[in-house]
Amino acid sequence: MDADVIIVGAGLAGLVAARETHRAGLRTIIIDQEGPQNLGGQAWWSFGGLFLVDSPEQKRFGVRDSFELAWQDWQGSAQWDRFSGEHPEDEWAARWGRAYVEFAASEKRSWIREAGIELTPVVGWAERGDLRASGHGNSVPRFHVPWGTGTGVVTPFVDAALEATASGRLSLLHRHRCDELVVENGAVVGVRGSLLESDNSVRGAASSRTIIGDFELRAPAVIVASGGIGGNHDLVRRYWPERLGTPPQQMVTGVPAYVDGRMIGIAGEAGARLVNQDRMWHYTEGIRNWDPVWPGHAIRILPGPSPLWLDALGRRLSPPGYPGTTPSRRCECFARIPKSHVTTAPGSS
Repeated sequence: MDADVIIVGAGLAGLVAARETHRAGLRTIIIDQEGPQNLGGQAWWSFGGLFLVDSPEQKRFGVRDSFELAWQDWQGSAQWDRFSGEHPEDEWAARWGRAYVEFAASEKRSWIREAGIELTPVVGWAERGDLRASGHGNSVPRFHVPWGTGTGVVTPFVDAALEATASGRLSLLHRHRCDELVVENGAVVGVRGSLLESDNSVRGAASSRTIIGDFELRAPAVIVASGGIGGNHDLVRRYWPERLGTPPQQMVTGVPAYVDGRMIGIAGEAGARLVNQDRMWHYTEGIRNWDPVWPGHAIRILPGPSPLWLDALGRRLSPPGYPGTTPSRRCECFARIPKSHVTTAPGSS
């Protein structure tokens, strides 16, 4: 065996997993198709908001929160309804969801602080939802903003990975693209893949896919932490939810091209059970970046307190087609608008 654990993906999830395996004394290898300039993945580009329940930051603003309220909101947002059959699609999602809300209401704040993440006093009210007690969204502000936003979340785990690498307990193998999970006797025991040529492109830019070799690594445990499909519009359209109608012919992209969803299919080919592929999260307030880093690079507009949203014909959008509601509900609204053109006027009333 080459290690105790192999982690596919050097984004935030992979780095967090590596921190835990290192603390447990396990020899760990992280492989990633990108170079070292992209350590931390798409989280580096994010606003970095962290979900916490009944925190000191909330109390300072007079926000009354509790596990019970947060769990009600979580269930209302998830809208789990796939519990039929021998192996219901939503079974493990519901179990994980409850465990995560319990974590957010108890030890999560101390865990992130111990990891090196510092919070600003700001608690935002992201995803306010449809304004029903049992509906989609947060009933109270829970969006805790760290110092440094996304970089403030990622940097402590990048530093931990580099320290573990220096100690010899962690190996970071860049430009190692996983093409196959090795399965023997019904268990995943390793990875096979391609070595990609070196590429010094700036963080987030599309990198070369020229293959210069191959590799195989083995470990008794393999963790896939490879991210989603946001940079792959073909996959987005393939799994586009029926309730949203025909997927848009043109879309902008809020994540780098390496968020390609390759490992989801590779995991499925190895026997992993893929569920809820049609449940997506799309922001509707995206505009093209004037100075793009990746193909179709978009940035999201954070609306003012009382923005006015109009369609391409100058008609005001009806609820839920306004900022502050959940993106999925806004997508449903925009799907009914011809060509889905929308104009925003931040700060209008």
